Amino acid sequence: MFSTHTKTGRNNMVGYTVAKIRKQQLLISQRELADRLQVLGWNIDKNGIQRIESGERFVNDMELIYLARLFNMTIPELYNDVPSIDTISFDTNENNKG
Repeated sequence: MFSTHTKTGRNNMVGYTVAKIRKQQLLISQRELADRLQVLGWNIDKNGIQRIESGERFVNDMELIYLARLFNMTIPELYNDVPSIDTISFDTNENNKG
């Protein structure tokens, strides 16, 4: 059975890039990032940003567009900081329905 998260519990991979850009390039807080995304039309708060960065929250395709617009990058570039696919293990436990 296919799983939508890794064995470590991550529900997204773009959180790595979101955290890196926020901390190293934009030099802003999670609240400021949420505020900037709200201006673009995405109703998200600081807690949502924290959950994306930590991998707790799923990120859908529309949300990827907001992130790409804000960061002035393409959607594929949002995956630049994802660990090598060879190092990611997916949970294949059938009892885990996500």
